[in-house]
Amino acid sequence: MTILLPDVGILVPSGALHPHAVARIGEQFNLVQLDRPDPSLLTPETAQSIRGIAAAMTPLDARLIDALPNLEIIAYFGMGYEAVDARHAAERGVIVTNTPDVMNDEVADVAVGLLLSCIREFGKAEAWLRSGRWQQDGAYPLSAATLRGRSIGIFGMGRIGTAIARRLAAFDVRISYHNRSHNPAVPYSYYQTLLELAAAVDTLVCVAPGGPATDRAVNAQVLEALGPDGVIVNVGRGSTIDEEALAIALHKGIIRGAALDVFADEPNVPHALLDAPNTVLLPHIASASHSTRRAVADLCVDNLVSWFGSGKALTPVRETAHLIARGSK
Repeated sequence: MTILLPDVGILVPSGALHPHAVARIGEQFNLVQLDRPDPSLLTPETAQSIRGIAAAMTPLDARLIDALPNLEIIAYFGMGYEAVDARHAAERGVIVTNTPDVMNDEVADVAVGLLLSCIREFGKAEAWLRSGRWQQDGAYPLSAATLRGRSIGIFGMGRIGTAIARRLAAFDVRISYHNRSHNPAVPYSYYQTLLELAAAVDTLVCVAPGGPATDRAVNAQVLEALGPDGVIVNVGRGSTIDEEALAIALHKGIIRGAALDVFADEPNVPHALLDAPNTVLLPHIASASHSTRRAVADLCVDNLVSWFGSGKALTPVRETAHLIARGSK
């Protein structure tokens, strides 16, 4: 749908939003850009004109929401939206949207790639070749671990977790999971606690959302439960893992290895993890392909277009899914 609403102000409160999304907003709405999400940077007239926010990797708190009296919608770029005070937005009658599904396959692909790379030591083997050691010293040593016979636990059996499980099932491995609640749509074994899951498997794939409920949920006890052949993969949120405990577990051989695409304080990666053995570390690239990021950008803006065009959001988050457009019955 193509609509032109030059009187509808859409605030982009940082430079983190995908340029395709920014371009589309500029073409269809009145684009208002700020260097940071600080309402003091807006004039009273501009604040009055803002009816939507589009943002990525940017905290959107109650102070900003309350400073925009005519705000109707926050369109967030990405599946995770813990940076948005969605509960306060709901209280204010402001709908919040995210961008589910469009990045599922890309992230799931990378999760499987990380697991294989860590277990079969692809990075070390490539370095062996590039440094000339294949010619000088002979074949790369046999890998100590294999995917054969592994049992995989998925922490977060949502859309991406399900896509990962579907891929791993093709490798003929046993799959289990832990969620906030049982997911009746999947055929895998459910464990009520993360610790119980870790004790039952030797490989833990983390796809859980961030927030207080999952903060450092993968702690020393969980890592110890995985055991000395344990491998952990994280393509969810860096905050879900106690990175200090993970580094200790890797250095002491409490687990075998870790493959991480996300970290608690990006782009700052703890030196203890950088120096740890048997790690594969990526700079948060799981969904970072041109096609996928453009699709995410389109869905982010399509939520704005649909909201102001028909009064309906395409992908509202659960806290605000009950809201309707102002003036609608």
